[in-house]
Amino acid sequence: MRTIDLVVIAAYLVGITWFGARFRESQKSLKDYFLGGRKTPWWAIAFSIVSAETSTLTVIGTPALSFNGNFGFLQVVLGYLFARLVISFLFLPQYFRGELFTAYELMQRRFGPRLRKLTAGTFLLLRALAEGVRVFAISIVIAIILGTGEIASIVLIVCLTLFYTFEGGMTAVIWTDVVQMILYVGGAIVSLVVMLGLIPGGWPHVVDVASQADKWRIFDFGFEWSARFFAQPYNFWAGLLGGCFLTTASHGTEQLMVQRLLSARSQRESRLALLSSWAVIAFQFTLFLVIGVILFVYYRDTGLAVPHPNDRIYPQFVWKELPVGVAGLVIAAILAAAMSNLSAALNSLASTTIMDFYKPLRPHHDESYYLRLARLATLAWGVVLLAIGVLARGVPSVLEAGLGIASILYGCLLGVFLLGVLNRKASENAAMAGMVAGLVVNLYVRFGTTIAWTWYVLIGTTVTIATALAVSAVIDGRETARG
Repeated sequence: MRTIDLVVIAAYLVGITWFGARFRESQKSLKDYFLGGRKTPWWAIAFSIVSAETSTLTVIGTPALSFNGNFGFLQVVLGYLFARLVISFLFLPQYFRGELFTAYELMQRRFGPRLRKLTAGTFLLLRALAEGVRVFAISIVIAIILGTGEIASIVLIVCLTLFYTFEGGMTAVIWTDVVQMILYVGGAIVSLVVMLGLIPGGWPHVVDVASQADKWRIFDFGFEWSARFFAQPYNFWAGLLGGCFLTTASHGTEQLMVQRLLSARSQRESRLALLSSWAVIAFQFTLFLVIGVILFVYYRDTGLAVPHPNDRIYPQFVWKELPVGVAGLVIAAILAAAMSNLSAALNSLASTTIMDFYKPLRPHHDESYYLRLARLATLAWGVVLLAIGVLARGVPSVLEAGLGIASILYGCLLGVFLLGVLNRKASENAAMAGMVAGLVVNLYVRFGTTIAWTWYVLIGTTVTIATALAVSAVIDGRETARG
């Protein structure tokens, strides 16, 4: 262990925890705790969106994708842009009518309380499972650094993040996100520069070797109606459609992201934050894919054994090969990505628990009562995520595991939200039937076929909408016949 690196990491962990906890004094109401008082500037929300979208899965998983393949993942990122346009002009006007705290209040407004609880419950399940994988991902990094067991690593990072999220609420989440995003992008740039210095021939040599290995290829426009085609996650059609539907679901229907959009001062600033975040996310994914290519050239030139599993490639290289001090900075940056995403998940899980389940049942208490419960809910979800993180050990790819889990449930969520916004006739029963059908079909697709995860949301959305419309037509037909 290198003392300077450990000091840098420890200083970051203590500093960011102290910084986040300082926002406790500003938390006077649920609006403050869950929406930052709706006073946050658009650029801070944009950075926070990127931090939540990134997570440790991106930081350690994306370099592994280009190490083993090419730049095909950027086809998915292109779909992210189209999704932001859909959300900006379809969902945001709905969210800014009235004062909503969660995305699922919109479902009650359109359909009724049962569907609100069903969509909110789906989110709780989705985010808990996906975030549990992310919690495990950070244990990989900490275990490399400290040589500790994975369980001890998971406990450490969850407890530190839980502390400042418990104290500072959404305000702490957003402003620590800003600091952490700057840190992990800066750390990635520093590591890239240092890596190039370790390779004889530098950047020209990397370009030459990577070109021979077809590492720079982004687009795959091939199309064939076959099982093999739909089993490929990174062709143009899967990337564009899959990325669009995935992000429309994650940013437009999941409380983790919608909560940030609702924290903006106005609909205009919310839209500006969402659209500008794409430029940052595109740069960020490109940066980590380039790092993966540089690592490919480095290991090929040196003949060193490649770490297994592949998610260890980047953090292990950073810790073992980068200079003292620089390694500590980059590892702290990776921890920053983990903590920013985890804090957001804790706050969004707590907001959905209180606002969509508890408060409607007991609506007559004062703000201080609900604020205490919100903090207790944050604490409870911290324990749940810790447990899921322990159970998630052993997944082959943390990035694809996290996206795969989310995509199974996103389909039915997006389907019912689109149904609510675009169709005024479908009933609450029809929408619930559609959600169940979409989930069942996606579970079959995931466990019974070879179809890639990038298609899950599109399939689930289509099945949800089609089933709901069919059920609605049957119900309406029966009511018309009776009349």
